[in-house]
Amino acid sequence: MKKLKIVVVGAGSREFGPATINDVLLSDTLNQLELELTLMDVNPKELPEHQKYAEEVSLKLNRNCTINHTTDLEKALEGADFVITAIEIRRYYYWSMDFHVPRKYGFRQVYGENGGPGGLFHALRNFGPSMKIIRAMEKVCPDAYMLNYTNPLTKLCEVLTKSSPVKVIGLCHGVFQGKTQLSDLLEMDVDDLDAKASGLNHFTWFHSIKHKKTGEDLYPKLKAREKEAHWFGEWDEIALSRILMRVFGMYPSPGTNHIGEYIRWAEEFLGSSAMQYFYDPLEENPWKSGKIPTYLYNLHTKATHFPLYPNEVPEAIYPEKERDCDICPSGELAIPIIEGMICGVSHELGAINIPNKDYLVPGLDEDSIIEVPAIVNENGLQPMKMPRLPEGILALLRRQTSIHKLLVESYREQSRNKLLQALLLDPTVHSYRNAVEFLNEMCELQKEVLPKLEWD
Repeated sequence: MKKLKIVVVGAGSREFGPATINDVLLSDTLNQLELELTLMDVNPKELPEHQKYAEEVSLKLNRNCTINHTTDLEKALEGADFVITAIEIRRYYYWSMDFHVPRKYGFRQVYGENGGPGGLFHALRNFGPSMKIIRAMEKVCPDAYMLNYTNPLTKLCEVLTKSSPVKVIGLCHGVFQGKTQLSDLLEMDVDDLDAKASGLNHFTWFHSIKHKKTGEDLYPKLKAREKEAHWFGEWDEIALSRILMRVFGMYPSPGTNHIGEYIRWAEEFLGSSAMQYFYDPLEENPWKSGKIPTYLYNLHTKATHFPLYPNEVPEAIYPEKERDCDICPSGELAIPIIEGMICGVSHELGAINIPNKDYLVPGLDEDSIIEVPAIVNENGLQPMKMPRLPEGILALLRRQTSIHKLLVESYREQSRNKLLQALLLDPTVHSYRNAVEFLNEMCELQKEVLPKLEWD
């Protein structure tokens, strides 16, 4: 029987850990093999509980998977075939800085997770830990694949692929959120849509939208239906996407709070922006007190329905996910990729993030990380070469690829000057003086978790 070892790094996460455990154990294909699942995290607190959960799911599903956990990275990686990663450092504490401090300097940043000035520092915090994982893989399991969920996805994959021969694939469900929006606008079942997009992660554009059974081009219908839709409907999710389609002719994904990170004027289309990590500065500084305000994903969460005096204050409010089973698949793509590569099972993959080799996205540099659809089967992973995007869209994307390159150079050269170049390219940054002061303040606020960066 063929052996297969999957290592989950960041398995202590309350969301990512159990979701990935479910995906592995729900796969009938992979559980026909001699399967080992190793849960690894630097924080030992949640690991025993997650191992217990994995054993319970395995028992329920009648699996024979070997399950173990460890805080020792190299020990976890021994014999690994696939390493699935999703890591963060004090997520909401540092995110609150990423969101707020740029706005203090007048940078009209929407969100702060993947793009904008905040996204640069989010990336720099995760560069070091991600590089530690990939260096350990080079030493212990050099032929294994890293399947990375860690954000900022494009920036992380760029530094990893430019620094190591280990094979890295970035994975995100953003394009599936875009397809769900299309199905709502078209009033169709999402399973009836054949929609293919390309671009950058959290900034992809649908080239084609067709009816899966009839082959009908649905773009004309989409544009007609969008004109009829009320503006307030799903405002925080799709108002910006609707405007972008009207202006640039193609529908983007995944939604305003992510797409808007790359657009200076996006603030007009995100109603929840003022509520994200809201606090009264007259009362406290959350980074000194350590009392981090509640993180709000967007207005779709119905946050204004929140009680005035809750018994327990959540650290974050996300849209509620509908569950129709106790042990549900996450919808992420790591397991379909492994099924295809190891067992030859054919899967269509809505989005993978890899270098732009052979110009899979024409008009962007070959060494840039791009997002394209793919298929996987007995012939391995086969990314699709996509049509050229319109010039206006490429111009938006090219600026981001330049920012990514400068950020990687900043990290590798330990250069604040290169980081300043990346920052001044960002469309939300309007002032040289404020950019320098912002950069210095963030480097001081986050110095314990940032790489060493010096002025040249």
